[in-house]
Amino acid sequence: MNDIHDQIEPSTQMPGNRGQWGTNWTPSRRRFLTLTGLALGGAALGLGTSACGTAQTGSSAGQAKGRAGAAGETLFVAGFQWGPPKSFNPLAAQPDWPTNVQAGNQSQFIYETLVRFNLLDGSLSPGLAKELQQPDDNTFVLPLQDGTKWSDGSELTADDVVFTFELGKTATVTFSTLWQYIDSVEATDPRTVEFKVKSKPYNPIFVKNFIASVAIVPKAVFGSISPDKISSETNLKPIGSGPFLLDKYDPTQVNLKRNDNYWGKTVFGTPPMTTINHPIFKSNNDGDLKLESGEIDVSQQFTAQIWKMWESGKPVSTWSKKKPYHVPGNIPFLIFNLNTKGLDNPKVRLAIAYSIDYANIATTAMSDYSDPANASLIIPSGYESKFYDSAAVQAEGWKFDPAKAKDILENELKAKKGSDGIYELPDGTKLGGWKLITPTGWTDWNTACEIVAKSVKEVGIDISTEFPQAPTAIARWQNGDFDLCMNSYTGVSPASPWIRFRDALDDRGVPDRGKAAFWNYGRFKNPEVATHLDAAAGAKSDAEAKTAYAALDKIYRENVPAVPLMYRPLSFYEFNASNWENFPTEENPYAPPMWSGAGIQWLFKIKKVGT
Repeated sequence: MNDIHDQIEPSTQMPGNRGQWGTNWTPSRRRFLTLTGLALGGAALGLGTSACGTAQTGSSAGQAKGRAGAAGETLFVAGFQWGPPKSFNPLAAQPDWPTNVQAGNQSQFIYETLVRFNLLDGSLSPGLAKELQQPDDNTFVLPLQDGTKWSDGSELTADDVVFTFELGKTATVTFSTLWQYIDSVEATDPRTVEFKVKSKPYNPIFVKNFIASVAIVPKAVFGSISPDKISSETNLKPIGSGPFLLDKYDPTQVNLKRNDNYWGKTVFGTPPMTTINHPIFKSNNDGDLKLESGEIDVSQQFTAQIWKMWESGKPVSTWSKKKPYHVPGNIPFLIFNLNTKGLDNPKVRLAIAYSIDYANIATTAMSDYSDPANASLIIPSGYESKFYDSAAVQAEGWKFDPAKAKDILENELKAKKGSDGIYELPDGTKLGGWKLITPTGWTDWNTACEIVAKSVKEVGIDISTEFPQAPTAIARWQNGDFDLCMNSYTGVSPASPWIRFRDALDDRGVPDRGKAAFWNYGRFKNPEVATHLDAAAGAKSDAEAKTAYAALDKIYRENVPAVPLMYRPLSFYEFNASNWENFPTEENPYAPPMWSGAGIQWLFKIKKVGT
């Protein structure tokens, strides 16, 4: 399944905790079962072939009527769930849809956060809290919205918020790292929460990241569970604060029903759909076909050449109708193991960087959903663009230039080609026989790896690909058991690009090879990184932060511990307006193209076609 890795990106998690990935990946494909359970008069999901025909999807003779009956009141979602649900515990390492809020790619349908991040401008909008106040450098104050309640009718108070965050002290949860940066979380009154940020290490942006991503849970439910069992609790009857309730689930679907007693109706409104249904498909192809037909309304699957759907007249769209169609939110990298002989030489790594056909990766592997990647750890568009130094990238960086790669090899490294066409260094080190790994089935990444291998082979460097099952690949990433790997570091968040620089360059807290690391898989070390990274974390202005990031990016380009291969969205955002319309787009940007954070705004504002 070629999009599952969108749910396995590194994040701001506890070192040593498998919940680092906050994922629901499934290593094998499961048999697809016909969707049941919706009030469709016994009909299966195949709405386009039902008795009502194409008129159900609003595609008959230009009519826009939408689906009839219960299906018309349902929002059909695809791309998050790939196996039978097992846990709806947002504190678990691998919760099922839609409770994997902390992974940063699922909506707050059942559990909510205090504030909501917007990847377009970096703003934090209200959630359970009215706002995030900062009366001084070391204090964050969050007053709760009036009338916050749990779905069982009980009051949601500051005590629940404090309880949730303090689980990071005692339980194995994904936000335990927060306590490296805060002294306390206190309820100053029943409706107000106060975070005290440590002066050393001082990292308010990292704290904001947790405040915006941690799903608040009810103390009355989780307080009775032993801390050592919190993450293993399945929570199959979740009591949340969000606008939807878990209705039912089975190996074919997860179905939510609207919570008509939702506390936030006066603040956010009432969602127009009465039901949200996520069919569990066996492959992306099933979801793609049903998105095109209007039987799936909104999807986050990697759908190749999606523009062909709207060119054929289907009411399908993404955020933009022009390249790269999606807003970038992450950077998958070619990561070097700096303990591998030959790859421990930065000039060899630089030659590889010049050898890679980035435009081909963007067009072929990413289906034109990416611009060619640049020599920076900062995404050059969107929220992070204010920190991006295009002049420095042009002056100090690399691009696809095979002639330059050969010049580095022959004139700087004095390497010579052997009889097999592969370069050798003067000490006899052969530049090849290396394996590049990423999980099998991640087809866009697999394709990118194949392009890398072909590109460098044409220059005279021998890299071959290897695609193990995801659990094996992840273990090898973490343990440093690879020559090269393709993987992402953390995406756009309130803590970016700081956290991506941390992930790629910081060796603090990273064990030696053979033990699991959760960032800096190549084990890069540079004594100047910590100073600049700490300066960026504690910067009092964007200008101050940009100076620190410039110093870090310079270290990065001089040492080339990893090479950006593409830009990806945090999660794919695609919709078919046959049944629901007024989705946010670049022309109608009332909400960001996100499933998480501030993206939930569109859930309340889309409209039933024909109403």
